[in-house]
Amino acid sequence: MKKSLFCFALLISGSVLASTDHYVLRDGKHVHHLKITQLGEEVTISSDVDFEPNADEKGSKACSADIADEAKKTGENTFRLKKQSEGEASYCVLDIQLSATGAKIEQSEDCNNFVTGICHFSSDGKELLKIK
Repeated sequence: MKKSLFCFALLISGSVLASTDHYVLRDGKHVHHLKITQLGEEVTISSDVDFEPNADEKGSKACSADIADEAKKTGENTFRLKKQSEGEASYCVLDIQLSATGAKIEQSEDCNNFVTGICHFSSDGKELLKIK
């Protein structure tokens, strides 16, 4: 009985430390989604994009891409996701800046190994809004 109570207490205390936040930006026909999960000190970030060509992108094809991995907290409200491209020596780096209302994403040039065409993970200075 004591053992099951102890396991139950650990389960409850662990779930208190876990949180997941979602952020979304719709820019014309471009959709960015960011998910940040924190479990204690461990942070996992995933970003996915679905782009249909906007009016000024005639001739471009629709695309979608995603990236996910463990991330490091680099400051008070900043995170860095660094993922190696398969079969490449390069890394895609996403720098994420959080605010009270959302998040901004900047990507390194090597992220082009993860996306094609008009797709990109960078929010181009625009803020993804936090979903409440």
